[in-house]
Amino acid sequence: MTTLVEALPLVLLLGLLASGRVAPVPACLIALAATLPGLALALPEGASLARFLGTETLRAAFLGVQPVAILAGGLLFSLAVAPRADAPVPASPRRAYLMILAGSFVESVTGFAVGAVFALGALRAMGIRGAAGGILALLSLWLVPWGGLGPGLALGAALSGRPVAEISLVTALPHAAWMMCLPPVAWAALARAGLPVPAHERAAQMGLQAALAALVLLAARFLPAETVALVASGAVLLPALLHFAPPRDAADWRRALTALGPWALLSALLLLARSWHDAPSWKPYADLPALPVTHVAVVLWTVTLGFVAARPDGAALLRDTMRRMRRPAAAMMLYVLLGRWIAGSGVATSLAVAIAGSLGPLAPYAIPPLGFLAGMVTGSNVGATSSLMPVQAGLGLAAGLPPWLAPGLHNFAGSVGAMHSFANTALVCGLLADGTRPAALWRAALPVILSAMAAGWAAVALLPRLA
Repeated sequence: MTTLVEALPLVLLLGLLASGRVAPVPACLIALAATLPGLALALPEGASLARFLGTETLRAAFLGVQPVAILAGGLLFSLAVAPRADAPVPASPRRAYLMILAGSFVESVTGFAVGAVFALGALRAMGIRGAAGGILALLSLWLVPWGGLGPGLALGAALSGRPVAEISLVTALPHAAWMMCLPPVAWAALARAGLPVPAHERAAQMGLQAALAALVLLAARFLPAETVALVASGAVLLPALLHFAPPRDAADWRRALTALGPWALLSALLLLARSWHDAPSWKPYADLPALPVTHVAVVLWTVTLGFVAARPDGAALLRDTMRRMRRPAAAMMLYVLLGRWIAGSGVATSLAVAIAGSLGPLAPYAIPPLGFLAGMVTGSNVGATSSLMPVQAGLGLAAGLPPWLAPGLHNFAGSVGAMHSFANTALVCGLLADGTRPAALWRAALPVILSAMAAGWAAVALLPRLA
């Protein structure tokens, strides 16, 4: 009975969001109310529930404001530096692949599936629509584990008690293998759109994809987690554009530098900030990460406000962006609050032990599908992390896995789920506005989903032996 009471808020949250009839904010509020009986059972005898709620709510606010600030700053940055749209270009398999790659580059800073919106706009300009255009746009989110400058990674590290760099690297191992399964899905979609991909073009795209996967691994190993997607996608996209679509004259070069300059500046400043190892920081909680002056949110907002100030419509742009952020920000803060309540009370550990005991030796293999489900329902890596990361980390420990494995696997699987979430597929279908339904996108994405599960299960079986 205790396990059912403790599991009720997560079951309610996932069920309400999956129904499509309840928005994230009220669903989170209902789930938070449902946690109270479980919290009362889990707390030690004599502990004050009111004091616990107050303490953990303050800790959740400290943690939650960071991803909210990063995603809001990323969205504002992308709008502030966006160049004017170019004239439509003829459709080709090569241009379609490059637009997917460009979408992943945009998503690396912005989050919120802005990369898919960017890619879909470019694909529609080429005449690629319907389910084919929708699945290609969703593929542009293939770097979601590090998207939006990595707020989900930072939050996952705080909730699981593991280093950010460690989770980033463990995520990259199955992720790099999974990425090599995606080009055939894109080719099938292009063929349905009347753009069959010839053999030589398939070889070129596989080469670019292999370079991207290798750079993800290298960046996760040697670079700050918040820069992995930005550096990896940019390092492949820029040479590819210069090779396949080089600027024709001085005017083209000026436009290219104007478009890429702000992103290069942001990348350089993020890396420079991380080189300041003893930067002043604020650390109100001994067991939570500090907030240094070089934090990605601080750097991002400093750069972004400079570009906003240079625009004549900067004030209006700032107001509009903050208005758009109100509901997502509220949902994120509530997700984090739910995660802190169930983690700090011991409910997460209790649920993990119960799951491990019921599944026996198969318990570790539940981590990838549970992570995928969390991402698909909550619609973001931050949502998947804050709702289930404490349970997943505890499940890994209860099942006897190395402590570094479950958080990375959850980050990987949750991100794949977020790619194909109810929210993202509804967004893409709404933008297509041609009668395409989410079910059509999920059918097209089935190889993507199954290959992600296979990569996650292979990591469960192999990585503990290789450590």
